[in-house]
Amino acid sequence: MADRVVVVKSERRLYLMRGGVPYRSFKVWLGLAPKGHKEQEGDFRTPEGLYRLDAKNSQSEYFLSIHVSYPSRDDMERARRSHVEPGGAIMIHGLPNTLKHPAEYYFRNDWTNGCIALTNDDMLEVWLLTRVDTPIEIRP
Repeated sequence: MADRVVVVKSERRLYLMRGGVPYRSFKVWLGLAPKGHKEQEGDFRTPEGLYRLDAKNSQSEYFLSIHVSYPSRDDMERARRSHVEPGGAIMIHGLPNTLKHPAEYYFRNDWTNGCIALTNDDMLEVWLLTRVDTPIEIRP
């Protein structure tokens, strides 16, 4: 089992870590506007920072999903100061259960609203190798 998850947005990689060492690596697709930290609802950015995997959903609109604990208190405070909503529902997930584009689209483009997407096979591995409450670090 992984004791930590690290996502490096600039590499488009998700790493499963054990004892500080990556032991599995997966290609990921991000929000439509992947650069920068998520600032508000609807900005299509994937957040950056330290969070936790706080729930698993086998019945989501996507092939499995794991909820990321965004927004943190700091995220909520930053949004409040800017008079915006921070957004939420950030997940690690597979492909949509009902594709809206040809399958190739999902493998060539960042396509989420801010989530971290994987192939369904990779999502199954991440699902099986992580527990609820696993820390996740999302780096630029």
